[in-house]
Amino acid sequence: MRIVSILAVGGLAVGLAACGDAPESSSGTGDSSAAPAAGTYKACMVTDIGGIDDRSFNASAWKGLEEAKAESDKLADPKNVSSKAEADYVPNLTQFAQQGCNFTLAVGGLMGDATKQVAAANTDKQFAIVDAAIPGATNVYPMQFDTAQAAFLAGYLSAGYSKSKKVATYGGLKIPPVTIFMDGFADGVAYWNQQKNDKVQVLGWDKAAQNGSFAESFTDQGKGKALSDGFVAQGADVIMPVAGGTGLGTAANAADKYAVVWVDVDGCESAQQYCSSFLTTVVKNIPEAVKEAAVKGADSTGMLTGSYLGTLENNGVSIAPYHEFDSKVSPELKGEVDKLKADIIAGTVKVTSPAQPK
Repeated sequence: MRIVSILAVGGLAVGLAACGDAPESSSGTGDSSAAPAAGTYKACMVTDIGGIDDRSFNASAWKGLEEAKAESDKLADPKNVSSKAEADYVPNLTQFAQQGCNFTLAVGGLMGDATKQVAAANTDKQFAIVDAAIPGATNVYPMQFDTAQAAFLAGYLSAGYSKSKKVATYGGLKIPPVTIFMDGFADGVAYWNQQKNDKVQVLGWDKAAQNGSFAESFTDQGKGKALSDGFVAQGADVIMPVAGGTGLGTAANAADKYAVVWVDVDGCESAQQYCSSFLTTVVKNIPEAVKEAAVKGADSTGMLTGSYLGTLENNGVSIAPYHEFDSKVSPELKGEVDKLKADIIAGTVKVTSPAQPK
């Protein structure tokens, strides 16, 4: 999740009418008076501390830039740099701006303050950020995702699948792009209990108190394994890590002990070696949002306007196929999850989280 994408999130100064639509270009300040020639629009990306190979949101953002290059002949080969610490954010973003990157993508809400600072110093350059919004920064295009909606489905599914009547979740850091998943998951379990008069318990997160279990890392697989072992000792048979690479420790340790709900990118695509452990994935369609923004930026003569908000309705968030669990999930439960998705889209079932983009 990793999210963090992490949000230093402040609210989303987003015109709701623009949510989910393709970004529009304005006739405002740009670094050229005409659309770039073939192969000259430079798209660059700075990861957060999760790194480019996190099998999660950094990797999916990079996939989006690579897909943009394949779609538009105006784009040069994209470049990326991985941040090793939060202190690297400003230097890395500044470096790309000075190198003439036309479009610089910051991946993760933790990079909000750094992006605001560097964008303000380079107003002729287009920036974009995943999992954050920077009010007033007209040269920063925000991409956010209402993952609570999809996590609600995963929570309901997990409650229906669980034999022990205990499921669990933990985060990498206690930040909005992480806790939004945990809120949705917990509420999905609660909805199952309400509908079925059941008592499935959620370990690792108390939505009302907004407190729970965190690894304090997006890279420490050992901590992920340790947290998962603790949940299993309490009886959990489904675990959702919202912790980037840390979650790989959960996936690697699953075997036949528990099922895993992955996040961000379909686990059977991003961490294929653990596919047999993934019940499903709460997916953020970061590749499509990033590709769309980069291609539009290359076609533009000014700054991108508007914003992107991924929802179940526009397929910006979703749950992945059940893959190797397909035969283990009953037709009845599959049908209920599909119906619940339709009800959320229709507004019949409300999904809320303090961390939702506004």
